Amino acid sequence: MSIMERFKLTNKVAIMTGGASGLGKAMADALSEAGAKLVIADLNGEAADRVAKDLEERHGVPAISVEVNVTNEKQVEAMVDKVIKTFGQIDILFNNAGIGSHEKVENMTYETWKKQLDVNLNSMFLVSNAVGKYMRAQNRGVIINTSSMSGIIVNTPQPQAAYNTSKAGVIMFTKSLAIEWAEHGIRVNTIAPGYMKTDLTREYYEDNGDKVKKWNELTPMKRPGTPDELGGLAIYLASDASSFVTGSVFTVDGGYTAQ
Repeated sequence: MSIMERFKLTNKVAIMTGGASGLGKAMADALSEAGAKLVIADLNGEAADRVAKDLEERHGVPAISVEVNVTNEKQVEAMVDKVIKTFGQIDILFNNAGIGSHEKVENMTYETWKKQLDVNLNSMFLVSNAVGKYMRAQNRGVIINTSSMSGIIVNTPQPQAAYNTSKAGVIMFTKSLAIEWAEHGIRVNTIAPGYMKTDLTREYYEDNGDKVKKWNELTPMKRPGTPDELGGLAIYLASDASSFVTGSVFTVDGGYTAQ
């Protein structure tokens, strides 16, 4: 098989949680363009349906949507059952759903703290386990988790302890799962983006205030990343091109954490 053939995802089935917008939408687009059948799973069912239809029309590859709360075990299991009934297999799981806020610990309610940990980290336990039983049975699979450079460093000037803690947990969960499931032919890696101009951060970049100026100043490339700049890496990690890669953290941060 040629090296370019190894990047193709033809006949592969991929689930993208949080796939209706932002980074998830962009990476789902990349996987679909590479030939994967996509499942756009999101709390916003209408937006997920629009994305799925758009992918199918533009890339000519099947895509479906599933409205799901990834912190609800029964809904997660129902999502996985629907995917299996529709496609008969799951080859790629992209745990991407996430939320964040800028709040000091002393001002944060326990509910806010817990919600960020639930969505950003605990959901990965639920979805990975639900999908993992099928991947273990077929003795193959790829899991990619969206973490953040915030799981490696503490961002400034904004306070975001809950987000940072959850993303650090994602990184360790990724490494732990990679070791546990290697014997089943399942590879687990994480993409750790830096400052990205997405739906989640749009309000900050539109204001273009001191916070954004600080972010750009601390980034060696002096700009935020864009969602499409994760597409190539998403394809690489999902494909056979990365067949000897597991338990790794891939920072895409314009050099921020290299300093």
